[in-house]
Amino acid sequence: MQVIIAAIGRDRAGPTRDLFEDYCRRSPWPVRLTEIAPRSGPIERRLDEEGARLLRAVPKDALLIALDAAGAQTDSAGFARRIGRWQEQADVVAFAIGGADGLARVVLDQAKATIAFGRMTWPHRLVRVMLAEQIYRAGTILSGHPYHRA
Repeated sequence: MQVIIAAIGRDRAGPTRDLFEDYCRRSPWPVRLTEIAPRSGPIERRLDEEGARLLRAVPKDALLIALDAAGAQTDSAGFARRIGRWQEQADVVAFAIGGADGLARVVLDQAKATIAFGRMTWPHRLVRVMLAEQIYRAGTILSGHPYHRA
């Protein structure tokens, strides 16, 4: 399985980028980040443009997962079980992370699942790190590695 993280916004060099890249390197699955420049203008037009660009960044046969505050919450073991099922369903699993105003309705509608890292609002740079760490953690859970102790 290959993992794609398609995210609105760019993360400059620094601690969050380094941590994100570290977890991606440790992942049992290859992880590719596609950064999409945010748009300006009225919110609805901006969301539509960002949504279209996110969907173009994801292969047509990928299983799309949206990250959204209104999505389902799970613990790490539950996320690992989902990853295990997703890797049986598709060769590519793509995660979509929206910009400051979230994800366009078209992205949410096309997503196979919508997940949340809680109801709090997180900076997009940290969401990338948390997602990369949870992908790595899922791999350790599925392989029986002792990294996950909860």
